[in-house]
Amino acid sequence: MLFSARQRGQGLVEYAFLLALITLVVLAVLLLLGPIIGNVFSKLNSQLVTY
Repeated sequence: MLFSARQRGQGLVEYAFLLALITLVVLAVLLLLGPIIGNVFSKLNSQLVTY
């Protein structure tokens, strides 16, 4: 056997930490860029409505 049960469990924990880190980064980016992107779409919408 190449990996013991303990090593497989450790790998799962590492993947869980990686997934949590990626989730936090995505949320932070969305929180920072969300209002900017919303303003761009609002401006585009207001310009399209006036034509």
